[in-house]
Amino acid sequence: MTDADPETRTLVLLRHAKAEQGSDAADDAERPLSARGTADAAAAGAWLARHGLLPDVVICSTARRTRQTWHGVAMGMTGSPPEGGPTGPRPTVRYEPGAYDAHPEELLALVRTIDPTARTALLIAHNPGISLLSALLDPEGAADEGLRTAELAVHRGPLGWAELGRSSAPIIERHTARD
Repeated sequence: MTDADPETRTLVLLRHAKAEQGSDAADDAERPLSARGTADAAAAGAWLARHGLLPDVVICSTARRTRQTWHGVAMGMTGSPPEGGPTGPRPTVRYEPGAYDAHPEELLALVRTIDPTARTALLIAHNPGISLLSALLDPEGAADEGLRTAELAVHRGPLGWAELGRSSAPIIERHTARD
């Protein structure tokens, strides 16, 4: 699935994996992944590696479940913790408080700040914002029900990160670890 065109950019959107239920709204940002969520995150990382979609840049919400999702994805991609791995250079990881509870336009603003030399980026965030961003980038290809937990939507287009906008990056692939 890799693309030889150096002008092409690939944005992988990932809704965080399944989290434990919280007891109240105050602890929402601290909810950890469930056992299934941990397994699904690693499966998502393995799928990315198999399809040659190792990110140059990762933008991740600061919520506990998204950070744990990234750790699981990194483990699945490399077979080792994100700090080291045999598969090549480590991505630049940005933990962004603004990605928590963000509207799609706010997530798009974060994507637009990605280093222009990066070819593949991974954004790990929450619904409804992450699903609405996918629909903004590809209104025709986005699923009506949005992204499920640990679901990947791979968007690809010829524009640089700063130029991304409505209908500018079609979905070329979707993947979820479960039915």
